[in-house]
Amino acid sequence: MATTNGPVRFIGHWDKLSREDRQAAVTRGLDKIFDPRLRQDICALLEDVRLNGDAAVARALKKYDGCDVDPGRLRVSEEEFARARATIPAELLAAIRDGIDHVRRFNEQVVARGDWSFESEPGLTVGEKITPIASAGLFVPSGKASYPSVMVQLGTPAVVAGVPRIAVVVPPVPGSSGVVDPAGLVVAEELGIRDVFRANGPAGIAALAFGTETVPKVRKVVGPGSPAVTCAQVEVQRYGTVTTMLLGPSESLVIADDSADPRFLAADLLNEAEHGPDSSSWLVTDSEALISAAQVEVARQLAELPEPRRSYAALALGTNGGAILVDDMEQAAEVANAYAPEHMQIAVRDEEAVLALLTDAGEILVGQWTPVSAANFIIGCPASLPTSGFAKVSGGITAEAFRKRTAVARADERALARMRGSITAFTQHEGFPAHEAAVSIRFS
Repeated sequence: MATTNGPVRFIGHWDKLSREDRQAAVTRGLDKIFDPRLRQDICALLEDVRLNGDAAVARALKKYDGCDVDPGRLRVSEEEFARARATIPAELLAAIRDGIDHVRRFNEQVVARGDWSFESEPGLTVGEKITPIASAGLFVPSGKASYPSVMVQLGTPAVVAGVPRIAVVVPPVPGSSGVVDPAGLVVAEELGIRDVFRANGPAGIAALAFGTETVPKVRKVVGPGSPAVTCAQVEVQRYGTVTTMLLGPSESLVIADDSADPRFLAADLLNEAEHGPDSSSWLVTDSEALISAAQVEVARQLAELPEPRRSYAALALGTNGGAILVDDMEQAAEVANAYAPEHMQIAVRDEEAVLALLTDAGEILVGQWTPVSAANFIIGCPASLPTSGFAKVSGGITAEAFRKRTAVARADERALARMRGSITAFTQHEGFPAHEAAVSIRFS
């Protein structure tokens, strides 16, 4: 029997879990995001920014981040951009350019599939015209750490998509005078993005949604963040700003069989687990021996992590996630699809067979030489991915997130004459005489 002694919570065999326990295993995050008290606080903050603009953003920075920033200093200055490039080491600049290059090339393939049309019947041509949205707001999180890689993952697709106006909000270093991570500024500069603003997370979302004296109003806001940031993105949609559902706390799931290397497996389980106290990490396997081996390896590697990453990872594997035993790979895929993780990795003997069974995941990384960290930083596939089960209905942030599709049709007389009878049948059944006349007048 798989050991329960170790840092990875073993919740048992999937077949033997009650319906309630199964549901609990695959449900996460939404209770925090939609907590009534949090929603009340966030709505009050959004309203303050909506009514009071820059002053409210500065108040939120002081209250929540301990940063005393004058409202006139919300925009990152040209001097700060210049200092940033001189600050970061050469190897980080090379990594930034490597990441941008891969993400750019992936998204160039996305936009290469542009406008299209075909003749669906003689005289009738239909298709789509694809254009970028007019403006986009990017939220690049900070707080527990700084994330220039998120700037790469959000900014590059927006630039490739051709968005005319891109604004970025990033929380400054807590307790500082408003210092913004220089690496993030270098990414923005590499991408040609100059509208960067320092703001507390939820207040920054509000500033992008409503516009302030300094921060431009945008049509769509995207970016991962805490439950408070995610709640703010959900709420601003009531005012007409679009967002992506949902980019919340990090989560990963690894499907593995007895061919997996336990040392690599443990490292991959810890990869996303170290993000924060609300992260979750799961192992789904048909091998009891692998669970036992993973317990030993995770314990060893966990002990080597510094704080607070060690505590975050312990929660992700010991409380928020864990290990599930299944009968076979078909059942493993059933569990994985039910969970619909942000990041999924498969470490199995028959990779193609398991891949064919998987339908619901933000990304699927095939094999133990494709770790999540490679996907987060360099591979080029989207790394800002849906969480909380939303991978069942959506995908990651690519250039498609910043483009819109407009249907285009052209009919000639013979095509409309052919369709006339069908149109008339619908108009008469639904009671729209003007609709019918718009066709019949052309043949009278």
